[in-house]
Amino acid sequence: MSSKTKSFVQLGKRIPIAAIGAFLILVAAARVVDAQTAVTTPATDTKNDSSAIYGFLRSWNVVLGPSAMLVPKYEGADAFRVLPIPLASAHYGRVSVDSRGVTLNVFSPGDFSFDLRGGYELGRYESDSDDLKGLGDIGFAGVVGGIASYNLGPVKFYGSLDRTIGGSEGLVARFGVNATHTYDRFTLSAGVSATWADDKYMRAYFGVTPEQSARSGLSTFNANAGFKRADFTTSTTYMISEHWLVRGQAGVGYLLGDAANSPIVKDKLQPSGMLSIGYKF
Repeated sequence: MSSKTKSFVQLGKRIPIAAIGAFLILVAAARVVDAQTAVTTPATDTKNDSSAIYGFLRSWNVVLGPSAMLVPKYEGADAFRVLPIPLASAHYGRVSVDSRGVTLNVFSPGDFSFDLRGGYELGRYESDSDDLKGLGDIGFAGVVGGIASYNLGPVKFYGSLDRTIGGSEGLVARFGVNATHTYDRFTLSAGVSATWADDKYMRAYFGVTPEQSARSGLSTFNANAGFKRADFTTSTTYMISEHWLVRGQAGVGYLLGDAANSPIVKDKLQPSGMLSIGYKF
């Protein structure tokens, strides 16, 4: 990979990709609405144009706003960074779009549901932390997978399987349960989950090859497939008004197995937090 290409990939990693995706989706939607409106509305009727676009956003249940997340510099780090990311989501019929990607509900008989989804994996870069020097970069990659879930009242049980195309070329499975409760203007949510990863993913993110060992000074380490972490998350959403909302989220993960034993890992405990403000159309 040339130095220019490498710089571009690293720059792309730091740009809020989800924000770009949300922007492109909304621009495309606006163009579709504009094209439809142009057939029935004079070009000078800007009020009707605006109403049509707003109606489109409402029909898709669009939520947009700024957000900031506090996360470890990499999985296993003992230092943190703040990431500006968008609060962006839309839902219409069986299709959902958010900052993580696109989800399509294939079928949902009763309380059971099965979805297909496509998204991305940001990868990991030496420039993320001095502790990663000599380990090389794991590039940005696409992700395809599916998720099966079962709702039991306010409780949701789920299992997902994702395949990475590019980057680690790994396979990741997640199993968990979430509970949600709404009281007045508050929506409270809490969940626990466990994440399993195959050999390719584990070796990419937690293994140290002889070449990487020579460059970084870390001891060689062969990371094998297995459960890599357990997580607990909780969030609170408050509807300030009919359209405005504020959301806070906190979580803590604990690395397991070969992930926890990797010489790359500086801290097994991985806390995170996020604060968002959004406008619901």
